[in-house]
Amino acid sequence: MHPAYSVIVFTTASGAGLGLMVWLSLGALFGLVPTGRWLGLAGFALAFALLGGGLLASTAHLGRPERAWRAFSQWRTSWLSREGVLAVATCVPAGILAAGWVFLQAAAGLFAATALLTALSALATLYSTGMIYASLPTIRQWHQPLTAPVYVVLGLASGAVVANLLLALLGEPRRGAAWLAIALIALSALLKWLYWLRIDGEAREHTIEAATGLGRLGRVRPLEPPHTQPNFVMREMGYRVARRHARRLRRLALVLAFAVPAAATLLSLAPGVGAAGALAALVSMALGLLVERWLFFAEAEHVAMLYYGAEAA
Repeated sequence: MHPAYSVIVFTTASGAGLGLMVWLSLGALFGLVPTGRWLGLAGFALAFALLGGGLLASTAHLGRPERAWRAFSQWRTSWLSREGVLAVATCVPAGILAAGWVFLQAAAGLFAATALLTALSALATLYSTGMIYASLPTIRQWHQPLTAPVYVVLGLASGAVVANLLLALLGEPRRGAAWLAIALIALSALLKWLYWLRIDGEAREHTIEAATGLGRLGRVRPLEPPHTQPNFVMREMGYRVARRHARRLRRLALVLAFAVPAAATLLSLAPGVGAAGALAALVSMALGLLVERWLFFAEAEHVAMLYYGAEAA
């Protein structure tokens, strides 16, 4: 599949924003972080900016961005529509919680209920994002049981890294926040590694022989190309990345998205290194997730390409 940069930015930014909302909400609900005005203002402003900016970036991939609102109408059957509805719905309790946090410096009573609702709806939105791809049987690399969990855990991990940086910058460091980020980074690295092992080792059952039903006669190949020039399907669904390049990019993603952020977050626990280490972790993870998400699209093979000469998908 052609890696659309707008969708890559959207999934990376919105995932971090939703993950940050989860940890701010749970931290306020259980009294794990101070409900000071500046933490609430900076935290929720950044979370809304990441979520809103990601949603706006996703419209750049549309032919008619002004019609993006129509995506909300198919929530009964479409995971993309559910994601949009849930993302907007999450902003309601999150806005109430942010108002109580910033203006009243409180997270009890009504605000506790909105904190729980914010965390649950943000998690549901992350899951819906993953299910947009996991629900597509036409793309073997996406139609996997680990696709949605990877999206959820990566969002939570990146949100935890952002939260750790905010606490360090505002002079409210929490050792628990750093260890939470490290644990989630390790978990997301494990899930991503298992995902890669699965798509590499899985049999490629979508073949041109199976598609035509002529496999019993031997190998099948098209006599003539279906088109004399590249078309939309070939451009969008026929993108291929060389195996050796994919392996190099996987190693780069493992280093930038997981190894360096975990080490930098651990270093942020040392006296006098807190904010610098947390910032290094965030910058490295952001770059690594962009590489990981680019690979997620580039390595995907759509069955439609069997019609254009691909041997398997």
